[in-house]
Amino acid sequence: MQQLSIQRCLLASTLSLACGAAQATEGAGLGVYPDGLENFMSGALPPPGMYGIVYTGSMRYDSVRDAAGRRLDIPDFRVRVNMVAPRLIWVTKQTLLGGQLAWHMVAPLLDVDVRAGGVRHDSRGLGDITVGPALGYHVTPALHYLVALEVIAPTGRYARDDPSSLGKNVWALQPVLALSYVKPHGWNLDLKAMADFNRKNGDTDTRSGRAVHADYAIGWGFGNGWVVGVGGHGYRQVSDDTGPAAAGRARAFAIGPALKYDSGKGWLMTAKYQSESGVRNRPQGEQFHVKLVLPL
Repeated sequence: MQQLSIQRCLLASTLSLACGAAQATEGAGLGVYPDGLENFMSGALPPPGMYGIVYTGSMRYDSVRDAAGRRLDIPDFRVRVNMVAPRLIWVTKQTLLGGQLAWHMVAPLLDVDVRAGGVRHDSRGLGDITVGPALGYHVTPALHYLVALEVIAPTGRYARDDPSSLGKNVWALQPVLALSYVKPHGWNLDLKAMADFNRKNGDTDTRSGRAVHADYAIGWGFGNGWVVGVGGHGYRQVSDDTGPAAAGRARAFAIGPALKYDSGKGWLMTAKYQSESGVRNRPQGEQFHVKLVLPL
């Protein structure tokens, strides 16, 4: 039962994609936001208009670490998550508190495969949807930032006894602060910082603890649309879980190669691979994400 609980909570958390919400720790130390999803250009809102973003990615977890970073003995433990997450962004012509007002929605489509102890579970379908407003600011032609509040709704299918559930079964709020320093030729810096606030999972009577986490990217622009560098994520839980499925406070750090290509014609693409280290009280693995931004 302990092994199944770890698997179930892993999926309910890692799989529910969106650009927001709780990286909480019920059972396994992962939340509905996939660590490292964002890359270059995370804090720079485009001009008013409609934009489509498509995130694609793959997440692989082959071990679970305890509070001391030791690998737990879970026979044949493996989690594979493939996703395509369309995101719609509407940047309005309105301003509020001096910033561009924008709205967005993400609807993740997930393919989940979980194995442990000779047992396999798999699911495919819609995960937890994220919606919310944002305000974008342009300090200089190179420096941009935005603030946002994202709401994650429990739209993904969930069953307490299914470790491949597509949703986390909680409402969650995630305040966001994202910064981008963008130079066609020179340094490019991006940081998307988030905090997690979760409602209680009514099926497990457990509330995941608060956490702070961030995606980052640092690279050099070559003046021809290409930026090459490194990126990853950091995560730290700052309050305890409460309830029967509570787990220890989790943390992780990841780094790997990152790149961006800006066509100069309105569309751009980013990609990032990252491998985790320093993991505590959660699964350890690697992630690969690609983001395509298109004006509509």
